[in-house]
Amino acid sequence: MTDNRHLFDETRLLRRVVFSVPGQPVAKGRPKFSRQGGFVRTYTPEKTVNYETLVKLAAGEAMAGAAPIDGPVELWLDIELTIPASWSKKKQAAAVAGKVGATKKPDADNVLKAVKDGMNGIVWNDDAQAVEYRISKRYSLTPGVRVQVEQLPLEAA
Repeated sequence: MTDNRHLFDETRLLRRVVFSVPGQPVAKGRPKFSRQGGFVRTYTPEKTVNYETLVKLAAGEAMAGAAPIDGPVELWLDIELTIPASWSKKKQAAAVAGKVGATKKPDADNVLKAVKDGMNGIVWNDDAQAVEYRISKRYSLTPGVRVQVEQLPLEAA
């Protein structure tokens, strides 16, 4: 079993960045392919590019010109989704109260990928620095993603 004592030790904290990305969370889209002339072109879907740009803007504001974090980090992601308008008032109220699990798309892992890629070069140098995660996904009246990145007192490989 992994030793998790350091997860709750505030003395381990070196740098912390917290910010929110407003609006409905967007999952990282798979690369698209198109044929142009005699070759195949690979590109990222526009919706993904736009969301990663929104993440970059929010992250850049939170970093306020500071250099990216070096070394291993822990990433916390609170994903809050729009409550479907098609649901009954009773089910919407239950969702607001946290009694309905957000089991619909977007998948948390694909939102994670989009947020991580959006932070590259701004919050950290590369998303490979994230070695610990805490992710939650729920319904909310105000959709968005709350992001917290904490530098860990670990040696980089």
